Amino acid sequence: AWYVPCLASLETLQELCRKENLRCKSIGITNRNLKSYEVEYLCDYKVEEGKEYYLVKWKGWPESSNTWEPEKHLNCPLLLQNFLSDKDEYLSRVREGKPLKVRNHIKALKPAIADYVVKKAKQRIALQRWKEELNRKKNHKAMILVENTVDLEGPPLDFYYINEYKPAPGINVLNGITTGCECADCPAEKCCPKEAGFILAYNKHKKLKIQPGLPIYECNSYCRCGPDCPNRIVQKGTPYSLCIFRTNNGRGWGVKTLQKIKTNSFVMEYVGEVITSEEAERRGQLYDNQGNTYLFDLDYDSDEFTVDAARYGNVSHFVNHSCDPNLQVFNVFIDNLDLRLPRIALFSTRTIKAGEELTFDYQMKGSIDLTSDSADGLSPSKKRIRTVCKCGAVCCRGYLN
Repeated sequence: AWYVPCLASLETLQELCRKENLRCKSIGITNRNLKSYEVEYLCDYKVEEGKEYYLVKWKGWPESSNTWEPEKHLNCPLLLQNFLSDKDEYLSRVREGKPLKVRNHIKALKPAIADYVVKKAKQRIALQRWKEELNRKKNHKAMILVENTVDLEGPPLDFYYINEYKPAPGINVLNGITTGCECADCPAEKCCPKEAGFILAYNKHKKLKIQPGLPIYECNSYCRCGPDCPNRIVQKGTPYSLCIFRTNNGRGWGVKTLQKIKTNSFVMEYVGEVITSEEAERRGQLYDNQGNTYLFDLDYDSDEFTVDAARYGNVSHFVNHSCDPNLQVFNVFIDNLDLRLPRIALFSTRTIKAGEELTFDYQMKGSIDLTSDSADGLSPSKKRIRTVCKCGAVCCRGYLN
């Protein structure tokens, strides 16, 4: 038999079942709850004969089943609060620069206001589902939050969360490791970094102590040391709760930290599809027509491979550029010693306050190309339209490339 993944949401399937009066235990529609009603969001408002009514969208029911209900029948204070705040937000934007006059005896909402309120409610639900999906898929303990107080943009439609490189056919990102260190208490004389000819990258506080440009060699799956080894940092994933948020100056989505981050701390990995540089050139030309791309050249030892985080990636997909960044790129080797295929880690360059946006320089070592730009020195065939930088830094170069 053929099995095809269903792209419809659970709520959509429930709506179809209830519309057709069907039971389906696998999606939670049974005889007991077939006719149950729970408020999903409020769509509209009116006053009739001195009574206030709200148009209710019922969870798991199609919009054709929406009903007007008196306020006293509604036991959903948070949804009521969201409805009123969305209404006031719309009015404040429409009358921006003018004093907001709140009428206490509105008989009915204008269609434009009701339409905005419904769109905000649907966006809120979509972002909540996206947040839950991201937290299901991540492999680290810290939380991922999602926030948009700027516009009606919802989750990206063509982005899939992954925790590690997704290699293209023929590319092996796990090779070169056949043995590990025998240390009982890393670091010892024969620990992994020294075997590779480098010093241990971290101090006793598990903070970075090497200069940019030097590689990080962490203990691997063959090593004798345990999970508490001080030379296992990047492989554990980000330790900080982060928030993907909508920027208010036209930079799309961004990422901010919800916790204080000390200097020289590991923050996140940059992951995506690993493709050949030839394929990256082909995709880059296609991405130019869309206005953005997420191509990161793995050029530590050569320029054979590129990471493309356009469709597959983690939180780093949403990190914006800055000419004065608070993150720095480092090449990391753990279960793969192939110098052509380092893992890319982002470390803090200074103390970052809770609530501060995370950024890195797209022209850092690593030759990154995250918008319709390219680093200086590329061949004419790779030159692209110069993109204006909106980072706002005092030292802003004016362009991303």
